[in-house]
Order: sequence, then structure tokens, then C-alpha cells
Amino acid sequence: MLSDSIVFCDFDGTITAVETFAGMLKEFSPELSAEIMPQLYNRTLTLREGVRQMLESIPSSYYPQILNYAMGKPVRPGLAELIDFLTGKNAAFVVVSGGLKGMVETVLQRENLIDKVADIFAVEVTTQGEYLTVNSPFEGDTELLAKVKVMEQYQVSEKIIIGDSVTDVNMAMKADLVFARDRLVSYMEDADKSYIPWNNFFDVTNYLIKHWQLSSK
Repeated sequence: MLSDSIVFCDFDGTITAVETFAGMLKEFSPELSAEIMPQLYNRTLTLREGVRQMLESIPSSYYPQILNYAMGKPVRPGLAELIDFLTGKNAAFVVVSGGLKGMVETVLQRENLIDKVADIFAVEVTTQGEYLTVNSPFEGDTELLAKVKVMEQYQVSEKIIIGDSVTDVNMAMKADLVFARDRLVSYMEDADKSYIPWNNFFDVTNYLIKHWQLSSK
């Protein structure tokens, strides 16, 4: 049994097959997102600054519509099977998202997976004011949710991450094993960091089966 490995998985564009959080920002904060997102992707503006600006430009009255927006977004194939596989190996599956916790919970509840994940770390907001107010317990110097800070809460010998974009770069650099797709591939190649390419969660499961068999020999 593997009790010394943990998987940290991004949500937006990773668990979901489309850019759910980024798509929501384009839908509910179109002008700011058009201005800010290119700066986030080329890393000339920090996620902490850019995401906060976009979120806090959205009226609180839109929050139910935001959750409804997430409800219809598909998940990438093989997620349930991966989580079941990890459970059988005593390896926790932790969701770490730079997006909204409410959106993550909405999708995982729809898929009947919320009780199977070990924990969810994501950006939280309050809706008491006219506009959304960000409340992120793991805010960092450059990230609204510092994924490395989340990783540091767990003392295990092997930290595995699954991601797809700029929000996953910092935790990928600290991981022992990286599954990368989409923009994260380019960031890893630029940083000369090794990674495993993947398209769906079946790819991840199949790789881990072989990886852990070799590690146990």
C-alpha cells in the first residue's frame, strides 16, 4: 500500500475538460478579462493581482449564475477511475484550484466525487457587498491561492501534480512528478523541468500503475 504519495490536481481545464473558471471570468467580467488574461499567461502580471481584480469587478448578485455556469461543464474522462485507484493505494487526491471553491464543489458534487477527494483548496469569496470580495486563506506573494503553500501542509515522500496552465507552474516546480498538458507543457520545457504528457485521467492512472510497480521493486 502506498501511504507516502499524494496527488495534487488542478481544477480549471484539468478536472474540467474546458477552461471553466477562465471562461466564467470572460463571461462575467469580459472587458477586464480581455485586458488582464494575456498578462497572466505571459506572466507580466501576477495571478494575485489579476484574478483579484477580475473577481472583485463582478456583482455579488451574479454568484448564483456563476455556480450555474459551472454546473454544465464536462469533466475530463477517467477522473472517477483515477480517484478510485488512488483510494485503493492509500494515496490521497487533493484538489488545488486558483478558481472559486464554489465552482469546484458544484462540479464534484454533480459527479458524486466530492466525498472521495481528500480535500479542496480554492479561492473563496463573500457576497455580502455589492461586488464579490475575495477571501483566500492561502494567498501568496504572486498567487491568490499559493499552491505550494497547500503542498507544504502535507508531509509525504512523493508529491505528484496534475495541471495544465500558468496557475500550476509554481507547484509543478516543487513536485516530484508532474503530469502536464496544454500551456503547462511549454512552461515546463522553458524551465527544463521533466514532465509526463497526458490527455485524460486514464493516461495518469496507467502511468502511475507502471511507475509504482517499478518503485516497489
